[in-house]
Amino acid sequence: MSINNRFLPLLKQRRDNSLIRQRPLVTSAQSAVMQINGQQVINFSSNDYLGLANHPALKQTATETESLSYGSGAAHLVTGHHLEHHLLEDELADWLGAERVLLFSTGYMANLAVLQTLAQKGDVVLADKLNHASLIDGALHSQAELKRYPHLDMQALEKRLQTAQQKQQQAIITTDTVFSMDGDLAPLDKIQALAKQYNAWTYFDDAHGVGVFGTQGRGCLNHFKQTLTENTIVMGTLGKAFGCSGAFVAGSETVIESLINFARPYIYTTAMSPINAKVCRTALKLVKNANKERQKLQENIQQFQQGTKKIGLIPHQKNWGQTRLVQSAIQVILLADSQTALAWSEALKQQGIWATAIRPPTVPKNTARLRITLSAAHSSEQINKLLNVLNKQI
Repeated sequence: MSINNRFLPLLKQRRDNSLIRQRPLVTSAQSAVMQINGQQVINFSSNDYLGLANHPALKQTATETESLSYGSGAAHLVTGHHLEHHLLEDELADWLGAERVLLFSTGYMANLAVLQTLAQKGDVVLADKLNHASLIDGALHSQAELKRYPHLDMQALEKRLQTAQQKQQQAIITTDTVFSMDGDLAPLDKIQALAKQYNAWTYFDDAHGVGVFGTQGRGCLNHFKQTLTENTIVMGTLGKAFGCSGAFVAGSETVIESLINFARPYIYTTAMSPINAKVCRTALKLVKNANKERQKLQENIQQFQQGTKKIGLIPHQKNWGQTRLVQSAIQVILLADSQTALAWSEALKQQGIWATAIRPPTVPKNTARLRITLSAAHSSEQINKLLNVLNKQI
């Protein structure tokens, strides 16, 4: 069967089930108000949590690059590792209290690199059922056994750890810190305690936590008053709260050197632009001092949660309209089926609100939803407009 003949019926099936994916076309800068598909909308689907993506300081830094080429020209291990990359790694490590940090072009690439490299035959990767696809893919590409535990179920995780101990397997617990499609937080303090008890390693994907949680935005590990131990590895992204692009892995000297020498996704790819690395250094300074933005984000979250409760979008309110009250910027309205989620999303667009419908297979069957992401850049008036439009939709 040809590739075309293989995928044409699959594409048709997705269209018939309201599951086809399409790319919205953006013709403006990233901000709370954007031009998407030719329409001016209030954007509630961005991960620009602190509103830094369009910050003047980042733009200014990008122009101060006479001594830099736009492209890195090569992989890090050839001639692509620029001083700007090196300085960014050192500054991130110092900020996080890590021995070393290693840069990657994307968070997906970082997760593949860590898990497929460090998880070896005879090991077991214990993954939360709702982990990001890149964590699952990284484990599947490794030689380790993959076992998943029910979402945030610490008793189930401990049973998995006990089984691993009985089998004399090295366990590696991996989880999102803030779950990208649900917005809830993994209890990192409890996970770290279990890891210590059963001599397991932990690998935390802090893509949606770094910059938002913790002192100076150091992330969820800091938020839960935990530290980077010898057996702990953290991945963070530079394309969300940082407003830039890229990702990093923080860990011990041995872990980072192992990735440099054995991680194929790191070795065999071109390094990120040195200009981007320089801009990320400016973003790090902004993130460290973004206490007002983090406070504003929390105020926006509280306003949205109080507003949804007032209009009746509360947990277990019906099968079609549930809002999970979580403290992250990711707020979810469960709508069960894909057609309803798309209808709600389209109704909001007609009122100048952009809120993306999330459907299977990104989320489990019968859990289609509106994924609303809040930013420090949103005004109180913009959130009120969102609430008013949602109220009309109920």
